[in-house]
Amino acid sequence: MATLDSTQALAGATVPTARTRLDLSTPVMVLFTAALCVLIVLPLGWLLVFAFRDQAGRATLANFQRLLTDPTFVEPLLTTFTIAGSVSLACGAIAAPMAWLVARSDMPARNAVRIIVTASFVTPPFLGAIAWELLAAPNSGLLNQAWRAVTGAPSEEALFDIYTLTGLIFVVCCYTFPYVFVLVANALERVPGDLEDAAAMLGSSRWRTARRITIPLALPALLAGLLVAFLQAMTLFGSPAILALPAGFHTITTKIWSLFQYPPKPELAAAASLPLLVLTVVLLRAQSAILGRRSFAVVGGKGAAPRLVGLGALRWPALALCLALLCLPVFLPYGALVNAAFSKVPSQLLTLDRFTLRNFVFVFSEVSATKLAMKNTFLLGAMAATAGALMALVIAYLTSRAAGRGHRVLGFLAMAPIAVPGIVLGVGLFLAYTRPPFVLYGTLWILLLAYITIELPAAYQQMQSAFHSVHHELEEAGRIFGATRLRVLKDVTGPLLRSSLVATWCFVFVAVVRELSAAVILFTSQTKVLSVLIFDLKESGDLAAIAVLGLSMLVLTALVIVAANSLLGGGSAARLRNN
Repeated sequence: MATLDSTQALAGATVPTARTRLDLSTPVMVLFTAALCVLIVLPLGWLLVFAFRDQAGRATLANFQRLLTDPTFVEPLLTTFTIAGSVSLACGAIAAPMAWLVARSDMPARNAVRIIVTASFVTPPFLGAIAWELLAAPNSGLLNQAWRAVTGAPSEEALFDIYTLTGLIFVVCCYTFPYVFVLVANALERVPGDLEDAAAMLGSSRWRTARRITIPLALPALLAGLLVAFLQAMTLFGSPAILALPAGFHTITTKIWSLFQYPPKPELAAAASLPLLVLTVVLLRAQSAILGRRSFAVVGGKGAAPRLVGLGALRWPALALCLALLCLPVFLPYGALVNAAFSKVPSQLLTLDRFTLRNFVFVFSEVSATKLAMKNTFLLGAMAATAGALMALVIAYLTSRAAGRGHRVLGFLAMAPIAVPGIVLGVGLFLAYTRPPFVLYGTLWILLLAYITIELPAAYQQMQSAFHSVHHELEEAGRIFGATRLRVLKDVTGPLLRSSLVATWCFVFVAVVRELSAAVILFTSQTKVLSVLIFDLKESGDLAAIAVLGLSMLVLTALVIVAANSLLGGGSAARLRNN
């Protein structure tokens, strides 16, 4: 009815004159293409320029020669590959069985397990790393204290040491395996049950059916998930900065960040960023090729729902195993943050005698940077979410409806930032906007550009999927009555996509609040955001203040999701979980 009313309104209000028939689609497409070039091409262009010149401005290959020969650069690169490869394999070993239990078995509370897994998406990896410091630091970690209390071990012994390469791999796995889980679970749920039934009717055993049908159909999703895990681990900055630097080693992202410490070396930072950029592009192309395989495809219409496998007496042990694994990214870290926030001594277990609200009073009334960081974070989150959602809406409309010759170029530019790691984009933006004619460094505008650029691909994908659910005949009816494309988008298509637009807004807002890798390159004392403030407090060792700010960040993102869920009756939150 809403669609009919919108079309009737167009019919009654629109007169087919030359003015109302003026279609601004092409000028808008040109405008958005130019904007995307500024967002993407300009910083990457300066990245290339600086990578191939020395401090005097002369063309040179010396920067790359140093990267390949200097152990201080070679070792971080090798360490990064070790971490990424280990994380990828570990995530596959953990996420694939859990995805099978959730998607294909009769394990109890399967939906609850899925929701808890997706909850780890909301937790910033750097905050999870800090929480695991509270839990597994060799001297003050709560788990090590409990172990010494139970076993009577001396104070110099520790069961866990999070400040190691193994500890870093473990923490990165905690916040990377959900990517593999979601891909594999969705693939398993799409396997038609009638294929497996047919195999069973022909005498195939359950294992042979899984080996010949289920696993081949889910294998591309698993391989793509492993690549995603490798990519996430390779480009991550927060967790390595929290755990690797105190342990005395670098990854490639922390090494790039260190090149901006005094004295800054932007040429080396640019040169070190290019291999990371190239590897990201290669991995994304490989993921796309795997997901686009047609070797194992279901031909025909929608098949029967997949049959759940009965676990018998193993149903409850399987649930216990899943919950035990979910303690690692969710329950234990959240408990450590709550303990530190409300305890007089963050490294001691919370009791009634140690309970205090002093940490909250201190953070919000005595830490001068808190109010500014909260204000900047909320302002940038709202601005980036609004601008990103509107840009994604218009670009997705122009590309999904093929409104002009350049729609493919526009779509390519909208997706291009997905291949640019946050730390690399931060370097490019720093190089691009610290000189005329666009001197934006030291302002919130440069952070806004970074946030919009980083989150645009995800927002664009969500809105493009939403447009595919709206039949083009509804828009053609408005066009028949003389409305332009943009008028149809405003009065017909836009109202139908309201829930998707709000979900996209929330998705971008939450992502902006937790973003650190680009912000840590671009911030100044007056443009500090919540994630950077937490990172700075980590260097001063104020764990109680970090816990308070971390919980505030989680509450802020949760409130945004709940508000969107209440506004749209649950549709927005569902889209956020699915994405």
